[in-house]
Amino acid sequence: MKRLSLAFILLAIYTVVAFAKEPSIVSKPIELDAAEFVKKVHDFKKSPNQFIYVGEKPAIIDFHATWCGPCKQLAPTLEALAAEYSNDIYVYKVDVDKEPDIARAYGIRSVPSLLFIPHDDAVPQMGQGNMPKESLKKVIDEFMLGKRSNEVTE
Repeated sequence: MKRLSLAFILLAIYTVVAFAKEPSIVSKPIELDAAEFVKKVHDFKKSPNQFIYVGEKPAIIDFHATWCGPCKQLAPTLEALAAEYSNDIYVYKVDVDKEPDIARAYGIRSVPSLLFIPHDDAVPQMGQGNMPKESLKKVIDEFMLGKRSNEVTE
């Protein structure tokens, strides 16, 4: 009887310990409306002619639309990159149909369009279309994070 009670107690302790681990955090692209965009990226209404990034780390802004085929193809790649680079960059999404003022402020005429905001005061760059993951990784590593090519391959 004592062995059975001891075994039960040990099993209970093991179960509690095994399932008490904190859930893993999965980073995903963050959908922004105009108010959140102003708080996290740029107040495009107050300073329409000068880009002043207010974020804490580099960012990719994905200007997309729900009806856009290439946008849907790009979405899993951006989700993977958001998870892979969760400590280094933000990945934001802006639906151009829901937020036409933001799209207009950035001259978005086609989707998907990606705005790459680098690690320093360098001028952000715009990319268009469904880009391959390796190309996006190169932009993130070299342009956004300022890593040299030999650092990236190591």
